[in-house]
Amino acid sequence: MQDIKIDRTIYTTKPDAINRLPVEMAVYDLLKKLEIPYLRMDHDKTAMVESCREIEKLLDIKVCKNLFLCDTQQSSFYLLMIPGDKKFKTKQISQQINSTRLSFANAEFMEKYLHIEPGSVSVLGLMNDAGQCVKLLVDREILSYEYIGCHPCVNTSSLKIKAEDLFTKFLPYINHPPVVVEM
Repeated sequence: MQDIKIDRTIYTTKPDAINRLPVEMAVYDLLKKLEIPYLRMDHDKTAMVESCREIEKLLDIKVCKNLFLCDTQQSSFYLLMIPGDKKFKTKQISQQINSTRLSFANAEFMEKYLHIEPGSVSVLGLMNDAGQCVKLLVDREILSYEYIGCHPCVNTSSLKIKAEDLFTKFLPYINHPPVVVEM
């Protein structure tokens, strides 16, 4: 388990743009435009879900895994949101969406479609997929969450957003309806 340095301050506004990537600042601007409130914590880079437990406790959220996937031909791309404690079973998801076997997509596609780097995968990155090249897959259990924990397209901050706002404001605005799957 990796120890990460956490700023324990919980913010309700976007950070100053100094030392922040434009892709992150665009997330905060869109959340403001859509009138979606959030709580934000800043921290060192997080490398894996297990390193996020302290953030999970401080923000009172359940960590979601966000996996960027593709089919065998690398012609169909998916962002899968599953609870942090569930294991990804490619055969199970592939069958549910009538796809060839899914695997992790190359970083070049993540950067091309979501404008984010590995380790920063987030449902919020779909705002950068103007061509709707990436389909959103959401595990049914996520739909029961009151809040979603996610990165603002960088893994040096974590956000707490109402799931209802994500599903009724954000995703319709960016034209990425979720496909519900079950693990």
